[in-house]
Amino acid sequence: MAWRIEEFVARGEIDNRTRGRVTGRLWFAGRAAPVEFDLAGNAWRDLAGRRLEFVNPEPKPGLPAVFAARQAGAMGDCTASRKVKVPDIPFDQIGEYYAARKPWPWHWGNSLYFEWFSAANGRVVIESAAYRLTISPEGAWDMSPAEEEAQRRANAGALTAFTERLGDAVARSPEPEGADEPAAASDEDRPQTEAEAERMQAESDRLVDRIQARMEREGPDADYEKILEEELERRRQERGEPPPTPEEEAERDARIEEMNRAMAEEETGDEPWSEDEADHKHPLAERAFEFSVRLHREIDRGGWLPAGASQEHPVAELVAMTLGGSAKLAGALNGRVGLPPVRECAGCIVRLKRARGYFDDALLAAEACAEQKLVDGPWLAAARRELTEIAEATGGIIGELRARLKRGWD
Repeated sequence: MAWRIEEFVARGEIDNRTRGRVTGRLWFAGRAAPVEFDLAGNAWRDLAGRRLEFVNPEPKPGLPAVFAARQAGAMGDCTASRKVKVPDIPFDQIGEYYAARKPWPWHWGNSLYFEWFSAANGRVVIESAAYRLTISPEGAWDMSPAEEEAQRRANAGALTAFTERLGDAVARSPEPEGADEPAAASDEDRPQTEAEAERMQAESDRLVDRIQARMEREGPDADYEKILEEELERRRQERGEPPPTPEEEAERDARIEEMNRAMAEEETGDEPWSEDEADHKHPLAERAFEFSVRLHREIDRGGWLPAGASQEHPVAELVAMTLGGSAKLAGALNGRVGLPPVRECAGCIVRLKRARGYFDDALLAAEACAEQKLVDGPWLAAARRELTEIAEATGGIIGELRARLKRGWD
């Protein structure tokens, strides 16, 4: 889920004149003090090195009080050059036109898209074609096409990298007693099973979701370390485990420090994509990423996603699910030469299964696009073929890893 706050914004400013850093302020209807943001990363080429000011002619009050007054974290996508179809009728009437198979009246417009990820509120998106935009004519620096491609890659992986680093750190806590397929005392070095990896990932996801939900509820006064300790204790009690020994408390403190480092790295942009990772891109992950970027651009060029469309709009889901799947593939496969060692197979399988799930959802969205005739037919047919091939190739790697894991038990 994302915070979508464009209707509450009265005005704002985005400043990317310092390379690698985006700062600025947002003023909201009914809220006196502005929200300040300080984000690691860059905007796309149209805003890189420049300052953008924007005004919402019809802001609405209602921004939740838990939205933090300071937003520190990592940039997602940020551009003011998206061309979108702006409806000339109320958005809720578009469905009637679709049902009657009649074209709805529209005009082309530039849309601001500003996305970031913060520890305070998670993913935040401002998207509107109604704002009045003013971009500084002179840039402090220029972004090359290659730099923009690298920035888009970093943007695509920002949220996934954050949640997976945090989740991995959480998942290293001891497993509850009575877990399925427990390791024998003499077999401590055996590889983890797929079932154990699934259970560990589910535990991690649940704990991360709880922490993020509390951070949102408690707003700018939220104490992350306190929340983390309380949620770890809550999980211990749910498992029916005895109170921790001094040694276990020391291990817990070490885990908390590791999670804090993960969050700090993501907020400051430290090594989001290291040179080593850049040198070891898995071919399938690269193919999926390049396809997701091309999909995004071609949909923008075709104007097939109406301004103001919800996340549930089939075209929006097609883009989001494809991008999510490519990010999951990158997290599972990049940075490796060949298949992972047997001890890492189960965890890799779990991530690949999630990537496959994203691609399956993208195919369902593509089917909805076809049924409702939302995009060009031949273009969609080609996109569906590419998606299907990537999904099947992901399934093939899962099969290879399962066979490798099975051999490891023999």
